[in-house]
Amino acid sequence: MIWFLTRRVLATVAVLLVMSAIVYGLFYLMPGDPAVLACGKRCGPEQLDVTRHKLGLDQAVHLQYWHFLEGLVAGRDYSSGPDVDHCAAPCLGYSFQSDQPVTSLLLDRLPVSASLTLGALLLALVAGVGAGMLSALRRGTLVERLITGVTLLGFSTPVFLIGLVLLLVFCAWLKVLPFPSYVPLTRNPAEWARNLVLPWCALALIEAALFARVARAGTLETLAEDHVRTFRAYGVSERQVVRRHALRGALAPVATLTAVELATIIVSAMLTESMFGLPGIGKLAVESTTSVDLPVIVGVTLLSGTAVVIANAAADLLHAAIDPRVKLA
Repeated sequence: MIWFLTRRVLATVAVLLVMSAIVYGLFYLMPGDPAVLACGKRCGPEQLDVTRHKLGLDQAVHLQYWHFLEGLVAGRDYSSGPDVDHCAAPCLGYSFQSDQPVTSLLLDRLPVSASLTLGALLLALVAGVGAGMLSALRRGTLVERLITGVTLLGFSTPVFLIGLVLLLVFCAWLKVLPFPSYVPLTRNPAEWARNLVLPWCALALIEAALFARVARAGTLETLAEDHVRTFRAYGVSERQVVRRHALRGALAPVATLTAVELATIIVSAMLTESMFGLPGIGKLAVESTTSVDLPVIVGVTLLSGTAVVIANAAADLLHAAIDPRVKLA
């Protein structure tokens, strides 16, 4: 088990290094002048020279990337003459348009995005796994056909359409929910959940449909195995069979799928935040793309990629813990 954990951690670190090199190369070594994208469209020649020097773009390529990694680990100073701006570790860059470290901008928006993403993921897991297992246990009945129809409808409907329908029905027509505006969890937990319930549902419906299909397939596969039939022949109750074996068989593929679908949820959350007016990282990414604020775009890309890589590593560990057929050697 220790060797398995060590290999997985080392592999995760290697993937993160490769990802950082690719992201840096795409944004800072691409054709054109990155200083223009970092400083903004209205910068004059003198401001561009200052920005180019602060970013270290006047140095060799390998030194630029080394300082970039150094900033992630130990922080970095952006200096031009007497003016020195310190960016604490992990330094994801410095936004010269907003005159703030990118890390600070992301941390300000992180609670909103984390609340939206994790809440939607939890809702999708509970609803999807429950619906998938119920569909498998009620195979051939009206319940199965109804769940299959709902999952197909949810899987084929785009998130922006679901969001618009939810806003029209619950906010404009029924007026039972307010138009979403983020309220911090520490200030008022009830209002925090009340304002996020519609964005959660908009994001979770599509993912729950996919989780339901995977959970149904995993449950049917487990129930058809020889050892399950043996337990039934020995008189083990159906409830124990479902709880000890069917549920475990459904969760193993769902654990892996969760990490894969996290990337989809993060991308969908960007559109959802803009649609519902939530001041999260997704909305920051849209605003930065519109204003061509290169350091912020790079920071959002690195943060999103890191979340996906770590989620995949966690899913591998969880899958190994759930499924005894996975070898840890």
